[in-house]
Amino acid sequence: MGENETPSDPDSATDPDVGAEPERKRVDMTTGAIPPKLLHLAWPLVLGNLLQTVYNLADMFWVGRVGSDAVAAVSLMFPLSWMFVSTAMGITAATIALVSQYVGADDDRMADRVVAQTILLALAVSSALALAGLYFRRPLLWLIGARDQVFLEALAYIEVIFLALPLTFLFFAFRASLQGAGDTKTAMWLVFVSAGINVVIDPFFILGWGPFPAMGTRGAAVATFISRAVAAVVGIYILLDGRFGVRLRPRDLAPDLGIQRKLIDVGYPSTIDGWARSFAAVAMAGFVARFGAAPTAAYGIGVRYMSVTWAVAGAVGNAAATGVGQNLGAKTPDRAAAVARTATAGTMVLIFAVAAVLVAFPAQAMRVFVADPDVIAEGVVFLRIIGPFWALFAGVMVIQGAFRGAGNTREAMVLSFLSRWIFRVPVALALGFTAVTIPVLGVTVPTVPGIDLGIEGIWWAYSFGMIASFVVAVAWFRLGTWREGVIDEDADAGEPPDGESTGRPDVPADGERESVDD
Repeated sequence: MGENETPSDPDSATDPDVGAEPERKRVDMTTGAIPPKLLHLAWPLVLGNLLQTVYNLADMFWVGRVGSDAVAAVSLMFPLSWMFVSTAMGITAATIALVSQYVGADDDRMADRVVAQTILLALAVSSALALAGLYFRRPLLWLIGARDQVFLEALAYIEVIFLALPLTFLFFAFRASLQGAGDTKTAMWLVFVSAGINVVIDPFFILGWGPFPAMGTRGAAVATFISRAVAAVVGIYILLDGRFGVRLRPRDLAPDLGIQRKLIDVGYPSTIDGWARSFAAVAMAGFVARFGAAPTAAYGIGVRYMSVTWAVAGAVGNAAATGVGQNLGAKTPDRAAAVARTATAGTMVLIFAVAAVLVAFPAQAMRVFVADPDVIAEGVVFLRIIGPFWALFAGVMVIQGAFRGAGNTREAMVLSFLSRWIFRVPVALALGFTAVTIPVLGVTVPTVPGIDLGIEGIWWAYSFGMIASFVVAVAWFRLGTWREGVIDEDADAGEPPDGESTGRPDVPADGERESVDD
């Protein structure tokens, strides 16, 4: 197959939905040189992640024109928003794994069925969350600390965001379906459409430009709703068209409990993974806040720099997931391992180069955001302690992507728990504090006697966690427990409907494989 196109299914003309099957544009990772194809997969994902970052910054910029209460209200939504995103990530991780492996196995028909079931599952889960969220919206806001005017601003925002939740989940489902098939360019354009519309219409609804009334935080949510709605319509058109990696067939929207169970079984560890990362980030931010304003500001700037590198590493990890999944589906695990190694090494080299610049010029990097000498001084220490090890953690993220592409989401989840809740949080407590008070119980427990590095102990905990998690990730990857994949072609595919193609030239519609010469 070529780099950008795969031949259409030879028997798909028998499908009553449409006539002849169009050619599908996607990257085939099962043949050819790995580095250029991996780059072809990865760069749209990197750009898509960066576009999403720009959207987040622009959204906050316009909300900031309303006032500090509005900013506080939207900021308070981050933990809740991340819980929803983490739930969606579980569905998308499973979709990428299953779609990529079926595509690698040349079973486009099963890949299409997975896409339809993903959409059903995404709608069911998001609708349930939206209804529950709307019903409990006031207690939820009170629980996360919203009070007075901030409560009112957050309430105006969250009521619309809950209504947009099914559209957001659909957006994630479309992206994952295309990524799994190897069409990351179209997935990037979906992000561009959604983020671009949101950025353009934000000031009209937030500040009341033109004929629109100023709605403040509710306007920000309305802009999100509209942009997601447009992206959903575009996404449905793309999937129905069938020329972009995978195809949505209306007849496949009948519930298939077998595929649904597999999506949930493969996906739920990624959801727990996302929750664990979110809570760990909150815990570490809380530790830093105890040392005052300057370290907290420096930490915030440092995390922003790290988030850019993580956006790159996460995108390459998703590309590696597609490549690994396709090759496991094609029964070429050695090539799957080569894809993972190439992606990991390339990402680490890139992130190391970026981090080296920041470590060499830390004060200049901090001055991009602040002029306060205390914050700059603390930021210099932060970058010099943590910066040299960013590349290691970027490597961990890519290896986790490879595990997810294999469908081994539990391994990726365990790595996240180890890196944050074993190698980072406890070490931060031991190095940064002489004693810890257990919440609720009010019991104070001493940490490691004779060690009190203060805020630098928090920074060193990050570095230790990066080193230790990289060692564990590499060792686990070399064990090869991920090499089997998660699709059982005979069990999963079953017997297609009468007269319908399996989408595989070596498997007739009656489900029995013909013997072919190699």
